[in-house]
Amino acid sequence: MPPVSAWTHTGVRAGFEVMFAERTDRGHVLLGHTTAVEGEHAWSVGYRIDVDRHWCTRRAEIEAVTAAGALRTVLERADLDPNPGRNPGAEPAPALPRWLVDRVPAPRLDGCLDVDLESSAVTNTLPVHRLDLSPGRTHQAPAAFVGAGDLGVRRIEQDYRFRERTPGALLLDYASATFDFACALTLDSAGLVLEYPGIAVRER
Repeated sequence: MPPVSAWTHTGVRAGFEVMFAERTDRGHVLLGHTTAVEGEHAWSVGYRIDVDRHWCTRRAEIEAVTAAGALRTVLERADLDPNPGRNPGAEPAPALPRWLVDRVPAPRLDGCLDVDLESSAVTNTLPVHRLDLSPGRTHQAPAAFVGAGDLGVRRIEQDYRFRERTPGALLLDYASATFDFACALTLDSAGLVLEYPGIAVRER
């Protein structure tokens, strides 16, 4: 991951985003900020996303400023242990991804491994680092989606499918049944978006 990345947001909104990445003993921390105008609305959204070594989101802090005021929300993984009372030596089952939104359980997000920020071009990189992007394979990657203006949190269904690899770039077919949306994403060797049609273009 480069230490600094930046995008111009285009199409549905006009704006700019800068993201700083830091590697830690536990994974990565992504710190970023987007300011944009979308239709009649303007907003500024800052975020801190902590991911583990498998690029699964552990915690996301998001702050927004709009004409209506300032908002903040925190998403945290609080996985459910599926092995209570497990006999010693027995093979443990994997933890079940569970979420808290502002410390309140959010069962609608059960099974999600990622956060997806409407305000950001960064968060598509999270599942890309984790998925087996072999030719012909389609991966479902549901995520906790956070709206840009109101920071509302909902579940979003997403699919990623490998299309082709070119020198310095990876092309993926992306689709979200939740928003009835599909496009081809172009990413670099670090898994960061180079071009998100109608959304953003990488500047650095």
